[in-house]
Amino acid sequence: MGHHKLERFAENLTFPNLFQVSYEMLKEEGFALRGKWAEHFGNSNPITLELGCGKGDYTISLARIHPDRNYVGVDIKGARLWRGAKTGVEEKMGNVAFVRTRIELIEGFFAPGEVSEIWITFPDPQPKKEFKRLTCERFLNYYKGFLKPGSPIHLKTDSQELHLYTRDEVIPAGGYRVEYATDNLYAVDAAQHPEIPCLQEAQMTQTFYEKMFLAEGKPITYLKFYIN
Repeated sequence: MGHHKLERFAENLTFPNLFQVSYEMLKEEGFALRGKWAEHFGNSNPITLELGCGKGDYTISLARIHPDRNYVGVDIKGARLWRGAKTGVEEKMGNVAFVRTRIELIEGFFAPGEVSEIWITFPDPQPKKEFKRLTCERFLNYYKGFLKPGSPIHLKTDSQELHLYTRDEVIPAGGYRVEYATDNLYAVDAAQHPEIPCLQEAQMTQTFYEKMFLAEGKPITYLKFYIN
């Protein structure tokens, strides 16, 4: 393990906005903030999750744009989360937090109705393991456990396969509702379509990987849908 990783793991333990709970502790004691995130943030503003947030750049960017919302980035990689958590601390962002865990355990961190929005940004498309895709029915059932009724899920990905799988297979099978879908997000000028506010929001910020994919000429897909 690299020296920098060890340093980051150690620093992660000092961040008040980064929560790490082992599987054993989650099962035996539960997560102290489950159902009490409003106490952590000091307000009852809506909570948005970014699942598979990596370095947290998208979470941080959204939190800057919307100070009236609270944001929680979730990822399993502690060395990556270090960057987002550190930025949040350095900029004294009271509306940002991070959780280090596997997405399979996400229900243990949020109570029913506690989350108002989910962003899934450039996840591993898992081309050979459908059950690991973050938009498969297995994971959507997890999200139903804590999403408020009428709360949206946003999917941004360079994977046409994952986009089409979600749009054409998962959503019809579950009877879910699509608000907007495009297989080339930046081919549309959001300023010319004020009637589609989610389009402007989806174009407003970009992840590290998104910028890289765009530089390579890859189209970015976007999907906004509802599961309850």
